[in-house]
Amino acid sequence: MSTLSLRLPNSLHNEVKSLAKKEGISINQFISSAVAEKMSSLLTEEYLLGRSQKGNRSSFLKAMSKVPDVEPETYDKL
Repeated sequence: MSTLSLRLPNSLHNEVKSLAKKEGISINQFISSAVAEKMSSLLTEEYLLGRSQKGNRSSFLKAMSKVPDVEPETYDKL
């Protein structure tokens, strides 16, 4: 495990401290979780962008043409 020295504005530190206490976790756990969530978001965006660049519109339309045009089940309607 690595140690990281982090400078936060007092207002942000106080809010993090309050939220961590409310969640019943340490400030370190709270910040680690926040960093992991942000990384997940950015990496997912990067992954999806890469996948979209490999996409082919005609292949997509061909696949979609195989989907039957039927009304959704009652439980599945919006």
